Amino acid sequence: MSTLKEILTRRPVAATIRLTVPAGGARPAPPVGPALGQYRLNLMAFCKDFNARTQKYKPDTPMAVTITAFKDSTFEFIVKSPSVTWYLKKAAGIESGSSRPGHVMATTLSVRHIYEIAKIKQSDPYCQYMSLESICKSIIGTANTMGIKVVNELD
Repeated sequence: MSTLKEILTRRPVAATIRLTVPAGGARPAPPVGPALGQYRLNLMAFCKDFNARTQKYKPDTPMAVTITAFKDSTFEFIVKSPSVTWYLKKAAGIESGSSRPGHVMATTLSVRHIYEIAKIKQSDPYCQYMSLESICKSIIGTANTMGIKVVNELD
């Protein structure tokens, strides 16, 4: 429950913007420029701050970012780690999943790969309270829908 002071000091939200931006590659060009420009947000401040926060990732890693724009032209943003599908494709070394998942298997991955991806995803704000086992089960489900078979050990 919020206290009265928190309610009174809350800033009115103009919009919530969700983007996928390459790590270290935020520029005031599309897609970032038009999305932030229509709410009169400072593009260069966002680009510098985003690039500083994502410099530990390899360049061109797709990062999901949620920007909260306030009516007084200020903003806050949360950077999430790359999607599970991106990690699975990188671990398997494929460009895309199976065109017919369940019928045609694209490739196989070991449980160790799944465990490593789960350890990375556990640092996400939405997954930090989930157990590692439940994150692994979720990743295995995603792998199955992509046509990636999960085995105990690779041969």
